This record gives sequence, C-alpha cells and structure tokens, in this order.
Amino acid sequence: MASLQESLNSFKKQQEKCQSAPKSKSIAGSKTIVKTATPANTSTKLSSPSFKFPNDTKRLQHINYNIRKSPIEAQIYRVIDLLFKKRQSITAEQINEACYVDVKGNKAVFQSLANNPKVNYDGKRFSYKLKYNVRDKKELWSLIQTFAEGISVADLKDAHPTIVEDLQALKAAREIWLLSNPNSKEDIAYPNDPQLLFKVDDELKQLFRAIELPHDMLEIELDLQKNGMKPATNAAKRRVMAQNCNICNKPKQKKKKAKISK
Repeated sequence: MASLQESLNSFKKQQEKCQSAPKSKSIAGSKTIVKTATPANTSTKLSSPSFKFPNDTKRLQHINYNIRKSPIEAQIYRVIDLLFKKRQSITAEQINEACYVDVKGNKAVFQSLANNPKVNYDGKRFSYKLKYNVRDKKELWSLIQTFAEGISVADLKDAHPTIVEDLQALKAAREIWLLSNPNSKEDIAYPNDPQLLFKVDDELKQLFRAIELPHDMLEIELDLQKNGMKPATNAAKRRVMAQNCNICNKPKQKKKKAKISK
C-alpha cells in the first residue's frame, strides 16, 4: 500500500513540475529578439529539462481518476465483488492492493462498506456475508429439507460457485423439485419428501376447491396443454386401446346347427 501511495504522490509531483516548467516567450511589438548565447566551439545543443515519467503512468492514472474518484457505490461494488470471489476475511490494506479502493483512507467508503448487508466486519477484517452457509451438494440438500414450503433459488446462488449445478443434480435425482414462479420469474426449490407436512393457506384451499373441472378427462388434458403444461395421462390413446381390446375380446357367436326335420 505504501509503495502504491508513493507512486501516486510522485506522479502528481511530476505533473506539477511539467505545468510549471518555463516556456520560451517573445515580446509582442518589439523589434529586438533576445537569444541565448551559445559557445562557438561546441557542437552540442542545450536541451530543455526533461521529466521522466514512471512506466506505469496509465495504471496510476486509472487508479487515481477512474477508481478512487469514482462514485462511492461503484467502489463498494468493486470491493463486494472481490470479497465474493475470495471467500475469506481480508484487511483494508489487502483490499487496496487487490482492487485499489482506499477503504482506510476514505471515510465514506469505509462506513458504507462496514454497514453493507452483504459484508461482515469484525473490527479489523472484511468478508462476504452469505445468507446460507452451504459448501457442497450434501449441505444444500439438508438445507432444502428444512424448507417444506420452498426456498428461493436466488437466495442460494451466492452460497458457492457450483450451486446451480448442484441444484440440477438434485433435481435429476428426484431429491428436490424446482418449480418456476411465473410472477417473479424465479425458481423455488422444494424437498421431494412425501412425509413432510406443510401448511396450506385457507385462501389457496378455497381457490382450489372453487375450480370446476370438466367431467371428460380429454377436456382436462386439452386445458392443461393450452396452459403450457404436459398432462400425465393420455385419454385419447387409452380410449383407442380400450376399443381395440374390446373388439379383440368380443366373443364369437356360435353358429346354430340346422335341425333335420323328420
């Protein structure tokens, strides 16, 4: 941190020297032009004083203008993204070295970061605050089992990097259900355990009981398809199979023997 601050201070001083460097001037309206005398027997020319900039001038400019002078919200976003990727507690000096946000030197940034709901601060170190501390697929399954009424996938996505793959694996193994919410467009994870009991709102019960279903199963299947759902039954196919079965199993009528008259 100290070396970075020294480089920035050196960069600012060199800029000030360039701005205050003497320039050649000419007197307007005067016929006399003053020239500096040069030695007659010298072949070399005097050159103006040059200022040597460090090789990382662009990097220092980026740090000073694009990061440290950016809005506080942008700086907080950089720090939270760093904490999310590292998944460990780090100091303000380590944050400065990693993403160039001067948490210790900027009081507004420090207070906003320490009070952020996504950040843990123990008085010395900062870390990313997880809503659910889940480290692998087994712990994920155990967590979902405690939410009989479902848990939002959005609340789980920052748990660990492979959380989405673990959810799909649990779904493929039929250990959980993933259902989409058409209103919020978010998936809800439910435990696939018939022994779990959960409370159903009375309003939902009334809505369910008020639905009038057609008497014909074929009409129910058509309504499901219209709403983008795949019916679990196929009434039309079953009816065709039943008709064919009845035709095959229909008993043959015995021919009556002709009676011989005496």
